[in-house]
Amino acid sequence: MRERAFGQNYQPTLVDRFGVWLSAHQIGKHVDSFAGKQIGDFGCGYQADFIRSVIAEVERAVLVDSALASDLKIEPKITAIEGILPDVLGRIPTASLDVILCVSVLEHLWNPLTVLQECVRIIRPDGVCLFNVPSWRGKRFLEYSAFRFGFSPKDEMDDHKMYYDVKDLWPLLVRAGFLPSRIRCFSHKFGLNTFAACTAHNRSSADR
Repeated sequence: MRERAFGQNYQPTLVDRFGVWLSAHQIGKHVDSFAGKQIGDFGCGYQADFIRSVIAEVERAVLVDSALASDLKIEPKITAIEGILPDVLGRIPTASLDVILCVSVLEHLWNPLTVLQECVRIIRPDGVCLFNVPSWRGKRFLEYSAFRFGFSPKDEMDDHKMYYDVKDLWPLLVRAGFLPSRIRCFSHKFGLNTFAACTAHNRSSADR
């Protein structure tokens, strides 16, 4: 079990901040605008930096992590949920969010499938779920950065349970309930990460 959320009691390094920026850039390619949307960021980090950057636009944001900064908990637009994934996701109503972000989270979980299934449940029809995970190529870079050079927190790397290339992540997304025709899964960040954009379908009509 993780002892702290990302960015809790420490400042992310330049390497970490660059990775966050690249993820945010990729997110922007798949969500034209956050205006009026209800979004979730599962494993958002202690400071929830991405949500802070779009909070003026969104209608509502649901933040989930093991710990969250105190000012996030009193922001009127934010529903703050502290706890361990996937256990606390059951508090979020079915088909209630337009966008779900799950960035650099699945690699920390023993049972990522359960989180993905919860995302399928929570996202609205035609809403989009965006996932970012480190690849097997990225494993070597991350471990050098953390263990040899100290450019990233060592405990973050020690908490990794898995790395994902497209061939690893795509089948997991299908098992969770996303339709293959609505999955875009590809390598990015110079091959160090794998990204997936999954558009939700109307399950009632698709299952007829």
